[in-house]
Amino acid sequence: MIGIDWGTTSFRAYRIARDGSIRDRRASTRGILNVPDGRFGDTLREEIGPWLALGEDRVLLSGMIGSRQGWKEAPYLPCPATPAAIAAALTDIEFDWAQVKLVPGLSGTDAAGVAEVMRGEETQVIGIPALMANGGIACLPGTHSKWVRVEHGRIAHFTTHMTGEVYAALRGHTILGRTIRDGAPNSTAFEAGVERAGNQGGLLHHIFGVRAQTLTGQLAETDAGAYLSGILIGHEIRAGLAGHPGAVVQVIGTPDLTQLYATAITACGGFAERHDGDAAAQGLALIGAHAAWDRQL
Repeated sequence: MIGIDWGTTSFRAYRIARDGSIRDRRASTRGILNVPDGRFGDTLREEIGPWLALGEDRVLLSGMIGSRQGWKEAPYLPCPATPAAIAAALTDIEFDWAQVKLVPGLSGTDAAGVAEVMRGEETQVIGIPALMANGGIACLPGTHSKWVRVEHGRIAHFTTHMTGEVYAALRGHTILGRTIRDGAPNSTAFEAGVERAGNQGGLLHHIFGVRAQTLTGQLAETDAGAYLSGILIGHEIRAGLAGHPGAVVQVIGTPDLTQLYATAITACGGFAERHDGDAAAQGLALIGAHAAWDRQL
């Protein structure tokens, strides 16, 4: 089987053996926003054509490729959701070279009943065996970070935090950008920001402090970006750990981000276990094993 994590800006494909091991992999920048004129079928064939030529005839797609901006919109599946339920809700895609199916995104509500949605992160969560077997909390950091609660082998509920996008917006489109300069990563400044997020005053007050401290010489402009990042991530993590003090958090993502979040989670009283992005491949393999592949090519 071929499993593909097809996001907004990136394309990651895995050739997966029957036992779930990864036989081969490839990655490119051909996310859905980089596919001209909606030519998703052509792009898929160009990316995985050599594997199809070797006889692979089952392709499972997850991520934003199943959004209304993607190849075909796959309806959201309400939480709680098991891997088998997700497999039963796959959407078929017409493609001459192979059977292609889309993984549905998940929907839910937060504690106040406000809607939540995600696409792609569910496959990564499912790809952590200990989490699915024992339950717990997963954090998937990024542009729109997800905090996911797994209970009894089901993705029970989740929340989204626009941490990465807000950081980029604050740096690029507010007064803060004038007092932040690029510099070497500074873990001390980052950790100070995480600590600041635990003080009274709220997020809006805390982020203005980035400017105030640089103007008064208390914070170097080359450290201000790390400090702002710490504030935003610190607020996110405290919200994610609310009601679960001392929890173990399964952090899934790229090594640089998982290390950053592990540091902040520890500072906020939690414990972090890190996993790389290959969790998506394992999740796709599990969903694919439950799927109804109903024709042979």
